[in-house]
This record gives sequence, C-alpha cells and structure tokens, in this order.
Amino acid sequence: MISVEKTDFRTMEAAAEQAGVTLPIEQTEIWANFQADIPGRTPCGAFLIKRDGETIAFLSLIDMETHGYHYLRSVHGPAWIDKPDEATERETIDAIAAMVKARDKRQVFLRLDTWFEGGTVPVLSTVPYNQTVVIDVTGGDEEILKRMKRRGRRDVRKSLRECPADIADETAQAIRDFSEYYDVMVETGERDGFTPAPITDYSDMIEALGADHCRVFAARIDDRVVAWSIVTVNGKHAVRYYAGMRSEVMRLHVTDKLLYNECCILGAQGITEYDLMGIGSDFAPSLKGLNEFKTKFTEEITPVAPGRDIPIKKGFYRALTLLQSLRRKVRK
Repeated sequence: MISVEKTDFRTMEAAAEQAGVTLPIEQTEIWANFQADIPGRTPCGAFLIKRDGETIAFLSLIDMETHGYHYLRSVHGPAWIDKPDEATERETIDAIAAMVKARDKRQVFLRLDTWFEGGTVPVLSTVPYNQTVVIDVTGGDEEILKRMKRRGRRDVRKSLRECPADIADETAQAIRDFSEYYDVMVETGERDGFTPAPITDYSDMIEALGADHCRVFAARIDDRVVAWSIVTVNGKHAVRYYAGMRSEVMRLHVTDKLLYNECCILGAQGITEYDLMGIGSDFAPSLKGLNEFKTKFTEEITPVAPGRDIPIKKGFYRALTLLQSLRRKVRK
C-alpha cells in the first residue's frame, strides 16, 4: 500500500541523502523558500512517499494561485529512489491526489512529472519535455572534451582558438546588479521571439538561492557582457536554467566557449553532472530547435519524466481546457 506522509524538509532531505538520491533543487527547502517570496506561490511542505512503510520517493509541493484558482505543482517530483513501474506510479498518483482532496479543497489539479500517462492528461500550459542532455563533467578539461560528439569537440576547439571572449564566474557581480545581464536577455527575446520575465525574476532567484546553489557565468568581449547563463546547483548536480546571448556575436562560437568553460569550472568544483535542461522530441516538437546545439556536447540523450496534469475538480478542469482551446483558436 502506498502512503503519502507529510514531514519537514530537513527530514526529507536527510532521508534522500541516506538513500543516495540527489534531489532536484526544486524539491529542496531552499527552493521552497525562494518560491515563498513570489506572489501567488505558497510552499505546501515536504512529503515522504512510502510503500508498506518503506520510503520509495520524495515530494515537495507548491501551491500556485493564478486567474482566481489554485493548483499544486511539483517540479521534477516525485523524486524516486528507483524508477517506478507503471502500476507503482499510478498508485502513487492516486495516493497523492487523495491526500490533496482531503487536505485542501481549493485545488483544481495537480501537476507532477510522471514517467507514464496513466491517470494524467497533457498540461494546460507550459512546454514539458521528456528528454534532456546531461554532460559528464568529471575527469578534468580534456576528458570533458573527449566525451563530446565530434562536432562538439570541433566547435569547442575552434572557439578556444578564435573566440575573443573572456569567461568567468560572475555570480557576485550579478547578485549586486543584474541589469547588464538582463539587457542581453531582452535582446535574446527580441531575436528568438519571446518576452523575458521581469528582471526581478532572475535577480531574486540568484539572490535567494545564493552562490552555493546558483551561479552566473558570463562571456565578455572588451569588458562588455555578450553572453551569460544562470546555473543551479544541488549536491553534485547542476542545471543550466537560463541563458542569453547578443546577436552580434552569434558567429563567434561564444556559447561553445562559455558552455565548455562552465563544464570545466563546475567539474573542478566537484560537480559530476551538468543538465542542459531539455531538448525537443516527438513529445515536445516545439523544442527541436534546441537539439543541434545541445546534443553535440555528449553522445547520450537522457530520458526524463515530463510534466502532466492530474485533475482534482474534473468539471472545473474541463472548463479550463475548453477555455484554453478557445484562446488558441482566437490566436490563430
């Protein structure tokens, strides 16, 4: 029998460490504290998922209030000790949903990251992905280079020879003032067709997580920021969360030099895995434009559990689905 037991983050994180699980940063207390400062988001605590009294997964939930209704989100959760089979995951989803129904009558749906589709529906919004690229950053600079695809090694070596950018960890500078980096993101959005989040979304994130859990790497030419990335860190796992680049340097292989240096610096700091956070597939075709760049840095593609919705108030959720469909038709 599956049970979902509320606990505190210290207990959950200690249990995960004892089980040899590096929790995604989104499943930790420091992330919950960061989310608590964002309007409309309220941490709902940490949970141990158990089968017959033995812990099999860990879960952190955030209450998301939007457009007058509530739903619960767990990014990269549940975090499993061992990948579940379909029956175990379905039983776990049902147990979490039952717990939510009993504890909080406001919730319209759950959004969890699940390996299987049973008991779930496609998400109302956002773009989930089921594949990512995880770079092994152990063994030193040359070993990192050797493990890349041939075209990755070629592009990185070319960047090291020809790219004039200087690369550095600029976390401290970015925490003091993020405006120079944000200008690059605004230009990136104008080029790539998206609207960046407000500057405070980025600056609050790096300040709240702090240098132990969030790094800013930057590439400068003539002392001007031309590319940068925000990288989250938990345990020995790092994730490239955000990145931006000026259009004028696109042909200079700046991003190749920046990413390779990030790998080398993180590896020297004891990080073992560097996740580039999602690529396209038949499940997420809109992300396929990311593949050419990201996949050249490793021979391996890593499957991940994508976000899916679990309706709690099914009538309300059907109404939201219909409204979303109408909005898409109007946009077209």
